[in-house]
Amino acid sequence: MQEDPRLASLYLQGHEAALQAFRTALASGRMPHAWLITGPPGIGKATFAFRVARLILGGEDADSPAGRRISAATHADLLVVSRSFDEKRQRFRGEIVADEVRPINAFLRRTAAEGGWRVVIVDGAEWLNRSAANALLKILEEPPPQAVLLLTSSAPGRLLPTIRSRCRKLDLAPLDTHSLQSVIVRQVPDVSPADMTRMLESAQGAPGRALALLADQGGKMADLAQEAVAGVSVSRSYQIAEAVLRKDDGFNLFFSLLSDFLQNRARQSARQGLNQSNALAQAWEAIMRLQGETERFNLDKQESLLQAMTIASKA
Repeated sequence: MQEDPRLASLYLQGHEAALQAFRTALASGRMPHAWLITGPPGIGKATFAFRVARLILGGEDADSPAGRRISAATHADLLVVSRSFDEKRQRFRGEIVADEVRPINAFLRRTAAEGGWRVVIVDGAEWLNRSAANALLKILEEPPPQAVLLLTSSAPGRLLPTIRSRCRKLDLAPLDTHSLQSVIVRQVPDVSPADMTRMLESAQGAPGRALALLADQGGKMADLAQEAVAGVSVSRSYQIAEAVLRKDDGFNLFFSLLSDFLQNRARQSARQGLNQSNALAQAWEAIMRLQGETERFNLDKQESLLQAMTIASKA
């Protein structure tokens, strides 16, 4: 349901201040060679990175030669590195390996095909394994002229400190209500008022999260997450896990909804002066850690869902 970020970058909503930072740096002639674009999942980091690539490569106009080549993934001066998709298992691999980073060296050693900049996007830099991270670090230590590396990450704390220190960090903020509505209406023109209201209440300003919520027609996934937090039998927990895994991206959405419920309860507990907030915060941290480790190490998703439900209900 989510649009290719190459195309979505043509219609970027929000993030004006962040985009202006790039425009100013480019115009000044002192463009940092590496940028770390951070923010929560679904906020639009990849879309933003492609918009910056369009800016640098002169492809902001969709009908320009550079604009068309970026949209078609054929621009010779743009290289994208991200987790590859495992066709056999029908899921993204758990890490970015060194063999996927090494082509950056050859790419940056070449003269720019169009006589200007070369741009590398590393989407999801937190998935770099140790060897891949070290390979990228060597590139960052001796960057060639007229080259920009754009790293996106939802978890910058996982990156090597030496990588973070060599990048200018830019944190993307949640979209305001108007910008988020514009993104949704463009991609889902027939969204109902009821679904729009439900989405705006839970999307937290993140377009990717909003689209996942809309795909959860009628809020069924939210109902399952709320049921799990309240506590369910072992047999029911298996039924919930099976229902979650049948949905596209159901795993991540379910974890996100669980964390929302725990955060809301923690805030309510704190306002009421109850002593549950610490336990709820610890449960939230444990669930977020479990989600990340499951994705990173290709752990069994059903087992992780069962474990997450147990953690949430005990809290």
